[in-house]
Amino acid sequence: MTKPNRERLRGTFTEAAGLYDRMRPAYPQRMFDDLVRLAGTGPGCRVLEIGCGTGQATLPLAARGCRITAVELGAEMAALARRNLADFADVEIVVSAFENWPLPQERFDVVMAATAFHWIDPAVRVTRAADALCPAGALATVTTHHIAGGSESFFLEVQDCYERFDPATPPGLRLPTAADIPEDSEELDASGRFGPAVFRRYEGELTYSTQEYLDLLRTYSGHRALDPVVLDGLLEAIGDLIDRRCGGSVAKRYLTQLRVARRLT
Repeated sequence: MTKPNRERLRGTFTEAAGLYDRMRPAYPQRMFDDLVRLAGTGPGCRVLEIGCGTGQATLPLAARGCRITAVELGAEMAALARRNLADFADVEIVVSAFENWPLPQERFDVVMAATAFHWIDPAVRVTRAADALCPAGALATVTTHHIAGGSESFFLEVQDCYERFDPATPPGLRLPTAADIPEDSEELDASGRFGPAVFRRYEGELTYSTQEYLDLLRTYSGHRALDPVVLDGLLEAIGDLIDRRCGGSVAKRYLTQLRVARRLT
């Protein structure tokens, strides 16, 4: 992803904080249990979260007693995160791009990025994450992938809608299987700042009504970046397909992947 495209797409998340908070799936609770074992995110752990959004990952970490500083690009997202985390005195939400945020003198035990690390400038994200960590501190990144499964026939047919309304859609796209998603630590390995990465993977499926699925699509950067007239036409076509062919609901399968690596001392 080029820098102009990355900046344009990540900026779309500031536009629909309430919808994002309501529609984006929660992270698996097993993931937070694994974070305790792999990264030490228990009571008193000092965590820097990159791109907290409205607090989907922040809240479970805070409930486990972590002391959190969360850096969020979007002011609307940050305001909603503050409301969601109002009961936790040890959580601070800062509005800033992580690339420009001055690192505090006191280093962190864990740097966490839940579905956000890929939005950070690749020229600096690994180095700045390492610089923010204390010796042997852990970098934990989470990626979420839509994979094959669920309403498979719908996801085959809906490709025609995308090709019709968005000419940039590659023809014949198919969803990957979980096995197709690699455990990728190349960027961390090449930096020389982190030891071997450990991975954990979690699969799950959610069912959405027609309106819920359309609302979910409205939270995705690629959809939000479309011309409004094109987006309206695309969503109308997708909604019609769900109603006609799927009885008004669609099941979507997810793979959540956790990657944890320790800073080299």
